[in-house]
Amino acid sequence: MNEADIAVDLDRRDRAILNAFQGGFPVVERPFEPAAAALRERGVDLSADELLDRVQRLDEEGTLSRFGALIDAEAIGGTATLVAMHAPEDRFEEVAETVNAHREVAHNYEREHPHLNMWFVVSVADAARVDEVLAEIEAETGQETYNLPKQREFRVEAKFLLDGPISTGDLDLSDLSPDVEPATDDRLTPAERDLVVELQGGLPITATPYRDVAEAIDADVEWVIETITRFERGGKIRRVGVVPNHYALGYTENGMTVWNVPDELVGEVGPAIADLDFVTHCYERPRHEGVWPYNFFAMTHGRSESESERRIEQVRAQMDNFFDVNDDDWDTLFSTRILKKTGIRLDERATANTE
Repeated sequence: MNEADIAVDLDRRDRAILNAFQGGFPVVERPFEPAAAALRERGVDLSADELLDRVQRLDEEGTLSRFGALIDAEAIGGTATLVAMHAPEDRFEEVAETVNAHREVAHNYEREHPHLNMWFVVSVADAARVDEVLAEIEAETGQETYNLPKQREFRVEAKFLLDGPISTGDLDLSDLSPDVEPATDDRLTPAERDLVVELQGGLPITATPYRDVAEAIDADVEWVIETITRFERGGKIRRVGVVPNHYALGYTENGMTVWNVPDELVGEVGPAIADLDFVTHCYERPRHEGVWPYNFFAMTHGRSESESERRIEQVRAQMDNFFDVNDDDWDTLFSTRILKKTGIRLDERATANTE
């Protein structure tokens, strides 16, 4: 990748930080010290203070979307679903405004497709509310919605790596965390709910982020560290670390590839496609007869149109190992515009799932 492909100016140590800590950041009271030591072992000379300063700067400059715990919203409570619809060209902005006015709509994208050109995520605390929201949108817009809930998840691993040190992103310091059992309870305690709500906006970028979180919710820092570790090991938290703004890193091509995979092969195809390191999300979703023939979604990101095309061809080549893929068995929907992006309302979902 050329320097010109990146929207921000990153030196060797910035790249090392971004590659190393998109997961596996230590959950200990002063995490920047072991994190910096691990970088020095990999030939990246940084002190704890220098590492902290750089993470603060990367965040302030917009290279990071956030720093902290990436929470699995579904494991916290409630549900989210992907919805597609057609917005007529002459009414597109009106329809988008109507859809976006629903607070349950967290993300909304315009995508290239001859019919289904609007794709949004509905996030709710109560699964029954999904049908109500979609009925309201249909009544207000006069357009039919197509609900595409996740049926099986094969991968959610949105990591964006750069050329430079630790380019494989394989630095994992989660073993420094306390020796605790994974969190297996579906429901949250009131204290756990408070922690989730505090974490959803990211960790404070300070020398003692977990202590600062503990003070914010009036809890013991040991409990905060142990609970984050329990949540990470039990799946409520996917990982802890830096979350890059992938647009700032040059990953501007966002291709949602969709496939009509024979139902009996989905269980074999899913892990194989998820194994491709450039596939960030991989799911089975339902078809809609006569409108939407695809039951398998694989999201790819690229730093140029040609890179995206190469990656999509790699997905197709992998698919061809399982069945003969015809041109009408797949499609790629590139996003052309972000219409709304407010994030999942974890506070409502966590509260509804609290004992």
